[in-house]
Amino acid sequence: MNNDLSEYRKSYDRGTLVESEASKNPFNLFEKWFKDVDHFFPNNENNAMTISTVDSDGSPSSRVVLLKSFSENGFVFYTNYRSAKGQNITNNPKVCISFFWEEAERQVIIKGTAHQLDPAESDNYFKSRPRGSQLGAWASMQSSVVKNRSLLDQSLKAFEQKFKGKTIPRPEHWGGYVVVPSEFQFWQGRENRLHDRLRYGLNTDKVWVIDRLSP
Repeated sequence: MNNDLSEYRKSYDRGTLVESEASKNPFNLFEKWFKDVDHFFPNNENNAMTISTVDSDGSPSSRVVLLKSFSENGFVFYTNYRSAKGQNITNNPKVCISFFWEEAERQVIIKGTAHQLDPAESDNYFKSRPRGSQLGAWASMQSSVVKNRSLLDQSLKAFEQKFKGKTIPRPEHWGGYVVVPSEFQFWQGRENRLHDRLRYGLNTDKVWVIDRLSP
């Protein structure tokens, strides 16, 4: 099999990213960019982000999850703590999350450390989920091998019966993480592949320092 993709090309010309217009606080710039894409491209799943973790053998693994909130405290997502990503985070809480907003020709890459949320915060979010999603958190042993689809369906039906007419509690193995950033990279596509890249890093005084990176 040989699929030549060398003719896949796109010119980037939607915007610029210069130091004089960038916020000194990377959280403020992220908020602006997120609100921009959410306003101009409301039908996209703009909160979809890729999270990369490292397993006990040092092998990286990436998957897409949904950002559920963000503030200067960090970036929050929810998952099964026993999943592959959960086990990886337990062994090594350093992670990388990234966003790619194609229509805006923008990327954001964030390095940081993941911490489990307080159980009360996870409880509050779990209560807000659709009932089907609550049942799914009980029915799926995320990342484990399952023989066939029918076993998942049977598991879901069993929990539907178990919680019929009842409030569904949050499983102890399911909850949130907050990723506390140590570095941001903002990428804006530009013509001739000379993209704008600004990196925000914390210095020894915990002040954000901006560097321009060559594309």
